[in-house]
Amino acid sequence: MAKHVSKKRKIKEENNRFPEHWEVDYTEQLSSAAASYAVTLQLAKAKKPYSDGDLVKKCAIEMARAFGDENMVKNFETVSLSHQTVAQRIEDMSNQVCEKLLYNVKKCRYFSLSLAEITDQTDTSQLLIFIRTVEEDFSVKEELLSLVSLHDTTKGTDIFEALQKSVSEYGGFEKCTCIATDGGRAVIGSEFGLSDLLKKSGVTCPMIHCVIHQESLCGKWVKQAEAMKVVVKVTSLICGGNKSLLNSKFHSFLEEMQSVYGDLPLDSEIRWLSAGKVLIKFFALRKEIPVFLKEQVKTDTTELEERFLSPQFLAELAFLTDTTTHLNELNLKLQSKNNTISDLFGCVNGFRRKLKLFKVGLEKGDLIHFPSCKELEKEMENFEGVNFLEFSSNVDAMVKEFDNRFTELELLKNTLMLFNNPLGSVLENQSSNIQLELCDLQADPFLAGRREIGQDFFKLIPENRFPHLRDLGLKIVSMFGSTYLCESAFSTMKSIKSQYLCSLTDEALTRSLRLALTEESVDIGPLVQKMEGPQFSH
Repeated sequence: MAKHVSKKRKIKEENNRFPEHWEVDYTEQLSSAAASYAVTLQLAKAKKPYSDGDLVKKCAIEMARAFGDENMVKNFETVSLSHQTVAQRIEDMSNQVCEKLLYNVKKCRYFSLSLAEITDQTDTSQLLIFIRTVEEDFSVKEELLSLVSLHDTTKGTDIFEALQKSVSEYGGFEKCTCIATDGGRAVIGSEFGLSDLLKKSGVTCPMIHCVIHQESLCGKWVKQAEAMKVVVKVTSLICGGNKSLLNSKFHSFLEEMQSVYGDLPLDSEIRWLSAGKVLIKFFALRKEIPVFLKEQVKTDTTELEERFLSPQFLAELAFLTDTTTHLNELNLKLQSKNNTISDLFGCVNGFRRKLKLFKVGLEKGDLIHFPSCKELEKEMENFEGVNFLEFSSNVDAMVKEFDNRFTELELLKNTLMLFNNPLGSVLENQSSNIQLELCDLQADPFLAGRREIGQDFFKLIPENRFPHLRDLGLKIVSMFGSTYLCESAFSTMKSIKSQYLCSLTDEALTRSLRLALTEESVDIGPLVQKMEGPQFSH
């Protein structure tokens, strides 16, 4: 009560010091501050500049005036939304989220980390670190742990020091079950790589190369295919550079031809899976493109036009189109929040089995899983030279690539299979510390009749009877298998630190990014109660 009276006295004293402001009572002052926090939170979630606060305030005042509500106009005028105020509000809310994160890490059973080093628009290397926590009831939370700006070098030692400092602030690596990385040289390099430095410091949890990144590397051969080189050359010729006029003509041409698609997207060298979107449209427009090249492009395109008459080129184009479509489908399954490493393992293993199915189909001449190839085969049934059997060697190469790149998951295979289906697991394949528990679990009449699988099944296992099995389930659920959150956060960071806001300090960028990404609720009430004295509009 004394504190409440003290705040009222402070408000009265401040009102006397600033006679240009009308006197507002304590309740109105709290409401004004709460409104300021609420608007700032929305600005942060929308990744808007701090200066937009003033614009929001002006719009609110004008709306109140339009409704003829002068009292509301006065209320809106008391809300502080200046650049400086918004920055302070973001700092307060970010600190609150950090406090909640610290609490979650302390009470969680296990956690894992996901990190990736990415260069922003100002050529500053940013180390993004995410944490995935799992509690005793298997509830999972994924949050930004830290954003560290590496202004000098980006060696393994720099990443190690940044990671160690960030994790130490939240209690250290004791509960860490794995660290997922982008597999960069600074991470896996020998002697001074992050992996080796962590081992030397006593961190024994496994390092996992991002499953999504590994999958992307398995499809890199698409870029080297001759047909893909022609596709890139043609799309660049029509749509690349400063060819807006030619691109516009191409759109008009496709409209006149009543084509399925109205344009061609440019392929991205960074995100190679964009090749799949390019190929789908390119294959659909394989008849229109050579006509356009001949009629509208001034430079000599005879060689490119002749390619579209080559059965070998068209066959490779069709095969690439279908293959990248299948790879895109796999990639989309892997790109999701809250995916456990078991989910990712299942997606990858499923695709590896599909590859073997594809090979058998090609060898038998069955193109049921290659719709573009099947379409081309019907078109060119009277022409010699269309033979899809030769592409079975490409599928073979992909099978080997997947086998070589996912050795880390193979080491976890028995554990992950146990997690997915404990009732059907072979006892002899499991470690000795859980074999006896597994015997009892598989004989339990209640659990044996359950249809739940994976995480949902392990929630049902009582810890007093199956401590080791439940512990294993918690570890698996806690594990990151990819750096997907880091990659998606980079897009958010680009929006916050745009070319117009590149002067943000490292601390301000971290706070803004944390609020934009967090799934924790922000409690505005306690923040307002902590404020001392009034917060006049300025």
